[in-house]
Order: sequence, then C-alpha cells, then structure tokens
Amino acid sequence: MSNFHVYDTTLRDGAQQEGLNLSVSDKLAIAGYLDDLGVGFIEGGWPGANPKDTEFFRRARTELDLKNATLAAFGSTRRAHTRAADDPQVRALLDAQTDVVTLVAKSHTRHVEEALRTTPEENLAMIADTVSFLTREGRSVFLDAEHFFDGYALDPAYALEVVHTAAQAGAEVIALCDTNGGMLPPRVTDVVGEVLGHTQARLGIHCHNDTGCAVANSLAAVEAGASHVQGTINGYGERTGNADLVTVVSNLQLKLGREVVQPQRLRQALHLSHAISEVTNVVPYGRQPYVGASAFAHKAGLHASALKVDPDLYQHTDPALVGNSMRTLVSDMAGRASIELKGKELGYDLTGEPELLSRVVSRVKDLEQQGWTFDAADASFELLLREEVTGAPLVYFEAESWRIITDSGTYGDASPVSEATVKLRAAGRRVVATGEGNGPVNALDHALREALSEAYPELAEFELIDFRVRILDAAHGTDATTRVLIETTDGQQIWQTVGVADNIVHASWTALVDSFTYGLLQRGVQPRD
Repeated sequence: MSNFHVYDTTLRDGAQQEGLNLSVSDKLAIAGYLDDLGVGFIEGGWPGANPKDTEFFRRARTELDLKNATLAAFGSTRRAHTRAADDPQVRALLDAQTDVVTLVAKSHTRHVEEALRTTPEENLAMIADTVSFLTREGRSVFLDAEHFFDGYALDPAYALEVVHTAAQAGAEVIALCDTNGGMLPPRVTDVVGEVLGHTQARLGIHCHNDTGCAVANSLAAVEAGASHVQGTINGYGERTGNADLVTVVSNLQLKLGREVVQPQRLRQALHLSHAISEVTNVVPYGRQPYVGASAFAHKAGLHASALKVDPDLYQHTDPALVGNSMRTLVSDMAGRASIELKGKELGYDLTGEPELLSRVVSRVKDLEQQGWTFDAADASFELLLREEVTGAPLVYFEAESWRIITDSGTYGDASPVSEATVKLRAAGRRVVATGEGNGPVNALDHALREALSEAYPELAEFELIDFRVRILDAAHGTDATTRVLIETTDGQQIWQTVGVADNIVHASWTALVDSFTYGLLQRGVQPRD
C-alpha cells in the first residue's frame, strides 16, 4: 500500500445523487476515466445488494484494464448473531473477486442500538469477525466508520474502540466518516489528532458537504495525519454531495505539495471531469474550483489590466496544471486591457491599436446597455471583434426575408406545429426553403439549414444543444425586450452566441445566424460566391 491513498467512491456513494442513474456500461466507462486520472482505488459498488452492482463486478473482471487503480467492493459487516463465513452478503463480497473490500460499520452507539438493533458489544464482534474473515480469505480490508464524528462526540470511548477493534482484526485503513456532513474543519482536526494519539491505526477521511466544508474538512484531516482520502468526482453524492475529489487532489498537490497523482494526469483533470459529466448527464458546474469554465475567467477591467502585466496577479495557480486555461470575459465592465487580452486569447494581436480597442470597448458597452451579454457568448464577441479588425462583417449569405406561421393543430389535442419560410441568397443563387418544427425557433433552424444545405453542407454537423431565453424588462410584459442565448456543437467544440430584440424570434434569428457563421469560420470555410 502506498504512503497516501486517493480513494474514489463515485460509482457507489456518488451514484446516490438525486436524478443520477448509472447503467453498468456507464460505470465501466467512468472507472476507465478515474483510472486515467490516477486515483489509487475505485469503489465499484455493493455486490449482492443489487443486481446492477453484481453485474458490474462480473463484467469488470474481463472488460476493465486498470493501469493505476485497484478496484474495491463495498459492503457491510455481518449481521448480528451470525458468522461472517455464513453471511450471504459477506460471501458476495468474496464473489466480486476484488483485491480490496471496504466495509461500513457503525461507530455511533445510538445507530448501533436503534438502526442495527443490537448491542454495542455485538457490533464490535461483527466488525472483528467480518474483518478477520475477509483478511484470512486474502483480501485487503478498509473500514468506513460511519457517523464517526457524531459518534465520537456522544461516546468517544466507544468510537475509539471501533477503531481499535477494526485495526486489531486486520483492517489496513479506518476511514472516519462525517456521514451527516455537519462538521467544520477545526473539529475534524481535533478529532483526527485525538484518534491518532490513542491508536496505531492508519486513518482515512470521508466527508459529505452539508456545511459546504467537505473539501476543507478532508484537507484538515490530512493535515492532522490522515493518509487516505475519499471523495467523488465533481462532488457527486446524496443531498449536497461528497467531497469533490478533483478539488481535493488539486489542493493536495498544488497547495500542500503532496504528489498524490502524477502531474501529467492532473493536467487531464478538466477533460476527465467533463467526460464523466457527459456519462452521468449532469451538466458541469461552471464555478467548480480548478476545472469549472469560470474558474479562471476574469471580467473586471481592473483585473484585466493586472493580468496583462502578469497572470499570477489575479490567479491562485497556473490553470494549465489542471488542463484549464485563463479566459477574459467581455462585458460592460471591460476596459481596453480586457479587450486586448480577449483578442490575444482569440488569436488577434491588438497591441498598439488604441483606436481599435476604444471602438470595440465603446461598442460592447453600448450593446450591453441594450441587453446583450458577451461574457456568456464568446462566439458572438469574436465575430464582433473580427468585424472591427477587418472593417466588414463576415457574411456567408444575405437574408432577404423570413416568416413563421404556427398552426394550432386540427386533431383535437395535437400539439401546435410551426412552419418557417426563409428567403436568402447564398453561393450566387436565390434560395427559398421551408422547415417545420415543434416551435418557431426550431422551425426557423430547420428552414435555414435547408436553405443553406447545398452552399454549406458543413452545417449538417452542427447541432443546437441549448436554448435560453431571458426577459430583460419584465415590467413591459409581452412587449418586453428578449435576450436569447444559443449553444451549438459540431461534436468537437461548443460555442455560444447571443441575440437581443423586442421579438423573441428576431432575437433567436440573430443568435442562430451568428452560430452558423462562427461554426463555418472555425471550420475554415470561406464565403462561397
């Protein structure tokens, strides 16, 4: 066993998150990503407790080729007044054929008496019997001391006895669990220090985030002497989640100087975090530390002026160390330094162009005053900047007109159907095209694609993946100005565009045109005559 353990429980504890439902194939895919990150242990689930987890371990034996991590099976100590060797649930842990078994055991006397409905003495016997049985069968055993911190507050002598009993029976790690997530860092520091002072056990930490302190509590435990830390990728988990393992590992490595994963693997943190988000179908949290889209995004003009001199002035670490990058956000707070930095980020050298920078700043501020937002629509800003640099907008087609009709339907409860007609000129010829959709914007999207399909077949690879509407002056009711944000992907990258108008369809048209224009520009497609 290494000097420090990074133990991931995404596939078991993380999977308890509300709305998260993982198939066996999902779990196998996530396990591969976790191995790429370099975690030491992957808790695969609870074999015998449900068919899905049992199937996962069966398939893992032939379908998982782990290079860095060791797979662990999770389960509980034997039932009261039985033998571990005769308990079907304990036998299921052996059948999983993992080198490591993690057992959960009660360390809180009220839970022992009211949840397990047994005596404190029998609970200790359950721990000793199960741990020693599994170790005799050749398994490395870790023990999660459930509700440890609350149990220690109620009856410290008994909580310590749980640790003693597990260690003496052969458990290699006893993880102290803040199961209810109610602890704060000073308390965690004190308890871990006291437990280490009374035992010779190797301690770990398992924190939930109900006070918003799961990461801080995990770090406090490590600083106090714990050498095994548990968590989940992206902080998935029940209620408010578990300690975010990406943040924990980044802090351990970049702030505390503990190399717990190989540096080249930590540089994949953003990619792997987002890849797992794709599998779980949980949208990445933009403000997630280290790997969030906004983690190194700067908006205020004062920040940009300093960043231009030295990025370290307003960044706590180099974003490249976790695979992220610095972003400059353009908004009504922007000054010339912000625009210059953003231009550099986009590939435009604006050094020594004070008049151009002033024009762009003025235009951005005017548009933002009208309701536009460019910090959420980088693609629209790049098109604006390109227009100012080149002196002309990028035009792939010229729109003559568009119109939309929505039919309420003729078959009783049938949903209304929208039909859009677009007239435009592209690649030297006039085109009229019609599209149907389940709403006016969807119909407009279909009609525009149809009209441009011959001139720009590349558009077939573009997919609109998000559509957001914001009413800017709600006091005007249905006559309010509307802002539309569209997110598009070509399967390789994602970009955002914005449109603002008194009419929601007009705003959508503007954002849609920008989306197609930007996508074609990134593909290197030139306007076709």
